[in-house]
Amino acid sequence: MRLAVLASGRGSNLLAILAAIGRGEIDARVAGVFSDKPDAPALEHARQAGLHAQALSPRGFASRVDFDEHLFSMVDAVHPDLIVCAGYMRLISDPVVAAHTGRMINIHPSLLPEFKGLRTHQQALDAHATVHGASVHYVTAELDGGPVIAQARVPVEADDDAARLAERVLQREHPLLVATLRELATGRIAWIDQRVHFDGHPLPAPLLLDDANQLVRNRTLQESNA
Repeated sequence: MRLAVLASGRGSNLLAILAAIGRGEIDARVAGVFSDKPDAPALEHARQAGLHAQALSPRGFASRVDFDEHLFSMVDAVHPDLIVCAGYMRLISDPVVAAHTGRMINIHPSLLPEFKGLRTHQQALDAHATVHGASVHYVTAELDGGPVIAQARVPVEADDDAARLAERVLQREHPLLVATLRELATGRIAWIDQRVHFDGHPLPAPLLLDDANQLVRNRTLQESNA
């Protein structure tokens, strides 16, 4: 599976992907890394790994659509099977999303549909949530609203602030993304008829990351949705 990775920042999820590929955990290769920030550390990680790396600044483009069309023409040039938004911090315009439906995923630091957008950890604390986490979902035109593939849960502790909670979520975010990509590469997870399928059947509830970093069915939520 050929991956194109989009990142705006430090690239910790990119490093997790590359490490997992190196260990043989994901049958995939990163065909290119792209950013809207020319100085993003993710690009330097990509170059150090000998990967194709490109940045495009939004400055100078008349609209978000113009920028996205230019950026994604570069992404499409590496012929990815899957586009992975791994800390990519820009909204993607509807026409570009529509052109890549079912071939683009995002990792978001909350248990979607809770706490969309930014400052998710503070949102969770302000809401007095007892459980927080991360989600991998297919990208659609709705902000953080596409079908959720898998989630990792993290308990919120009494003395948590946003920084401590963020660090614990990040520790589960990396294996969540790796596990999801592993199953996408094997074909166990697939986008069929506008829905997430797992092992050939529609997935009624997001998969969960267990303590062994494997994705398992959420039986309780599936039964309540039945």
